Amino acid sequence: MNLNEYGWNQFHQENMYTIVEELKADNYVPGRVTLEHKRMYRVMTAEGEWLSVCSGAFQHAAYERRDYPAVGDWVVVEKMPGEERGIIHSILPRTSLFSRKSAGTTNSEQIIAVNVDIVFLVMSMNHDFNARRLERYLVAAYDSGATPVVVLTKMDVSDDPDHYLELARAIALGTDVFPVSNTTGEGIERITDLLRNGKTAALLGSSGVGKSSLVNSICGEGKMAVQGIREDDAKGRHTTTHRELIKIPTGGVLIDTPGMREFQLWNESESLDSGFKDIEELATACKFGDCRHESEPGCAIQDALETGELAKERYGNYVKLQKELAFLDRKMDRQAQAAERDKWKKITKGMRKHPSKKK
Repeated sequence: MNLNEYGWNQFHQENMYTIVEELKADNYVPGRVTLEHKRMYRVMTAEGEWLSVCSGAFQHAAYERRDYPAVGDWVVVEKMPGEERGIIHSILPRTSLFSRKSAGTTNSEQIIAVNVDIVFLVMSMNHDFNARRLERYLVAAYDSGATPVVVLTKMDVSDDPDHYLELARAIALGTDVFPVSNTTGEGIERITDLLRNGKTAALLGSSGVGKSSLVNSICGEGKMAVQGIREDDAKGRHTTTHRELIKIPTGGVLIDTPGMREFQLWNESESLDSGFKDIEELATACKFGDCRHESEPGCAIQDALETGELAKERYGNYVKLQKELAFLDRKMDRQAQAAERDKWKKITKGMRKHPSKKK
């Protein structure tokens, strides 16, 4: 198996050499995680695909979710004697990491994909198009370190494709927007041209926007099961149930992900302004450097809202995301403080049970 077709490059090679030297093992090989299921992993190596688990030492050292492998990771793996199975000993440094806050009330990180060069943000050109969701996707994509590309599907059945194309371009400033049809194949070549020479891309979008159909269009075969849209609300049916790395004919790889209607940013987001470049530029034109953009004189943002240059819904979502991230930061900080207190309580309790012997 040629790992270069899976994205192996000089950066990974150098890090692999360093880690193997540290582990002092000459029978470890590199592999890429193609599928994850309950802490078991499918790992593609030069010798084939192995079902693998993390070593005991690896698990003992792991503290949070991102310490464990995810789909797209390059790992250091050892083959079990006489079996097509492996043991993962380490993760190679990541070039990008795309994540979100886990759905629900828990404050934990859910990793979507790692080591991705391009993130295709998929939206359908019908009533399921959601501008606010696209803004969130863009912020997360900028944070990940990958290049975002907006893909608008179902252009062949859209009532007004130009309308949705205009909406997307107004939101994704400076980002490529590709309208495509999985039925006619229009626009697909622009996507496949990006996926060559071992490039890795991930598909992100809500359920039923046509991600699985897009995978089939890119691969030129019925690799993924697909379902039609519901006639009552134009929303597609959920198809993909897990993350999977797929090799495509043009020489790159694609990570398909389950649909996500709820998408909350993770608290380490630092790219909010990158997703709202127009608002960032307006803020620099305010009369006062510490302008809160409320009732201060000479506020460029308030002026833009009054003239309609800046949509109230867009600015409202920007403020909402700021508050959401600030709240999550405070909550995570309280959790970290509580965890630290619990740790020292346990240490103190242990010292009381086992006091040092007096001489």
